[in-house]
Amino acid sequence: MIELHYWPTPNGKKVTILLEECGLPYRVVECNIGKGDQFTDSFLAVNPNNRMPAMIDTEPADGGEPLGIFESGAIMMYIAEKAGQFYPQDVRTRYDVNQWIIWQMANQGPKTGEYGHFRRLKDTEGDQSYAVTRFGDEVNRMYGVMNNRLYDRRYLAGDTYTIADMICYPWTVSWEQQGQDIEEFPYFKRWFEELSERPGVQRGMAVGSDMQNDYSKLSDEEKGRLRALLYNQRARPAPEGGLL
Repeated sequence: MIELHYWPTPNGKKVTILLEECGLPYRVVECNIGKGDQFTDSFLAVNPNNRMPAMIDTEPADGGEPLGIFESGAIMMYIAEKAGQFYPQDVRTRYDVNQWIIWQMANQGPKTGEYGHFRRLKDTEGDQSYAVTRFGDEVNRMYGVMNNRLYDRRYLAGDTYTIADMICYPWTVSWEQQGQDIEEFPYFKRWFEELSERPGVQRGMAVGSDMQNDYSKLSDEEKGRLRALLYNQRARPAPEGGLL
């Protein structure tokens, strides 16, 4: 059984799409990142980077102890390999898939996330125009990268639907809120519309639709405490008595 520590963000939905496409049994463990669940000792035991998602396979293939994995790209590679689906193992195609997984983790996700962050900041945080323009242009460039890639192939890694497509899709669902014109990217649009019609994608995107936070009910003091917890994080001190 796959235990998925999850909150319904694009990074979480990548994994639920794959699990639904594979038809693997899994259990969602709510990790409310808006309340700080990612900083609990139990979560840090699985993911020392205090970021969602993380997973535990209670029945790994080697028959050993439960296996924990963090980082959504690594989780998807593990699940797809375990299921024997959506992750071709011939060396050329596998690395074609791998490079798009890494592209998404290093480029599409971070740049889109930063753009959203700076767009949401209030005027009290100072002039954000440079950051909004910088990351807005990068998001536009990411759509261009995908559009050009899909010019002469059906999917990102060729003619076969793989985890390379699944990992990128959730970050594109809000293209309009990201200030993009989908008509500018016709090859991306064709790919996006095809994936949007897949039942597995629809089921995966719907996981956790009832998970949400209503910050309007919090006092200013509670909001301040959460803000201090969630933003401007610095290094956590290591325990005493380790290997030196």
